[in-house]
Amino acid sequence: GEAPVFEWVHRSSHGKDIPCEIRLVRLPAAGRNLVRGSITDITERKQAEEERSRLVSIVESSGDAILGASPEGIITDWNAAAEKLYGYSAAEVHGKAISFLAPAIGIQEVPNFLEKITQGERISDFETVNVRKDGTEFPVSITMSAIRNRQGGISGFSGIIRDITSRKRLEEQIILGQKMESVGRLAGGVAHDFNNMLQIINGFSDLVLDQLSAENELSGHVQEIKNVVDRAAGLTRQLLAFGRQQVLSPQVLDLNVAITNLCKMLRRLIGEDIDLEFIEGDALGRVKADPGQIDQVIMNLVVNARDAMPKGGKLKIETANAQLDSSYALGHFPMAEGPYVMISVSDTGHGMDTKTQARIFEPFFSTKEKGKGTGLGLATVYGIIKQSGGFIWVQSEAGHGATFRIYLPPVKEATAIHKVKAAPTMAGGTETILLVEDEEKVRGLVRRVLQAKGYRVLEARNGKDALRIAGKHTGPIHLLMTDVVMPGMGGQELADRLRLLRRELKALFMSGYANDAIVHQGGLEAGSPLLQKPFTMDAMARAVREVLQKRGRAQGLTD
Repeated sequence: GEAPVFEWVHRSSHGKDIPCEIRLVRLPAAGRNLVRGSITDITERKQAEEERSRLVSIVESSGDAILGASPEGIITDWNAAAEKLYGYSAAEVHGKAISFLAPAIGIQEVPNFLEKITQGERISDFETVNVRKDGTEFPVSITMSAIRNRQGGISGFSGIIRDITSRKRLEEQIILGQKMESVGRLAGGVAHDFNNMLQIINGFSDLVLDQLSAENELSGHVQEIKNVVDRAAGLTRQLLAFGRQQVLSPQVLDLNVAITNLCKMLRRLIGEDIDLEFIEGDALGRVKADPGQIDQVIMNLVVNARDAMPKGGKLKIETANAQLDSSYALGHFPMAEGPYVMISVSDTGHGMDTKTQARIFEPFFSTKEKGKGTGLGLATVYGIIKQSGGFIWVQSEAGHGATFRIYLPPVKEATAIHKVKAAPTMAGGTETILLVEDEEKVRGLVRRVLQAKGYRVLEARNGKDALRIAGKHTGPIHLLMTDVVMPGMGGQELADRLRLLRRELKALFMSGYANDAIVHQGGLEAGSPLLQKPFTMDAMARAVREVLQKRGRAQGLTD
């Protein structure tokens, strides 16, 4: 038979173990059994086998897909991560050209790709698109190089493929966030001058209306001017909401109660051909948000869902407590793991593709026909949720509906108790008001209305001027009415300095700026009474009266 071969470890005279291979050969001899043995040192072969085993173990344990291919581009090796990533077993891909992993539109790129490697070029972090067994396409980063034999020729190719779906999604989220931050800052900067202009138009329209009888045909024209101002102010508010720069009045809310109260109006809004279902989460956590803004968020999402179901369908609103783990947070940057209160709004409408999903929160982007929307609905939703410390995500496929999920941080505070208050008085007064406004026409308009209400008005164009006037005035000053952001000295700093001299001085702030600008430039304290421009003259008169009638320093206004 064949010569027996076996391995044996020989210990040398120096005490070193040497792996050996022993081969025995039987020698023919008359009447005798003779055997010739040869011993070969196989240390190098054993080391090579161990190295190969180590490399195979590394390849198989890699989180990246690793493949080997022949010089012709035929797959010869396929690790476990590749099976998981693509959905093909090693047996299914062996013998196939690597081009079958590329989508139909990218197959023509593969020969050029391999030719570059054959010419000695190493391809590192090449980003392209591959296709899984189930037909879905996904972004990948490929590093590929040639495998050379001892003679220097190419014996094949090795490739490392990494799924970069999460990274691409993260990049898109960062780009979207930067884009929204830029437009938000633009909106905040424009708001000041734009709202001052609206304030002048609105205020003088009020004065004209006061002097016209209801029968005068001019009163209708002036009212149309006011209507346009209201629409313009609404557009500004939407832009500020998108830019996360609205002035909010957050309260501790039970979302189950808030949405239940809203559902009756929502049913009228969506029509009878859409079935609305609200599923309340058990033991739902409380959140802190502006109730009016949360209503606006739900209404915008519901209107979008209605428009996505022109032939009717099912609309579901659901609330629940959610405990998000690190893997979910990692895929939804910049969320952190932990507890949230979740609101989802789902529809059975026409859905949207990935390209549309990437842009739906951008301002003025709309899939509706011209004249059917401003493109600010979802941008407003995005801004409100972000400014409330939350996050919003969409999951959808073309033809398979859409689901929007909102995550808000829970709070431990008790739900606010709403008290019904008497309607504020429209009466004027005789108190002295120090009016500080850098826009001359706005200052003149406000002074004129205050004086018509019976107040004594001291007028200043900036903080320095106001300090000088207050220092010279010997009588009492009951109220400081000041713009928040002014050249040289902000309204809050002015109020603080005046209170060193007049401790009981009350303050009412005005601003056409967004909330972020108020906080950062004006340093306005939380809860300070604030009139957001453009305001009506009636609203201003009510605010002045309410602040003056409060005991001590006023810390807030009611609507």
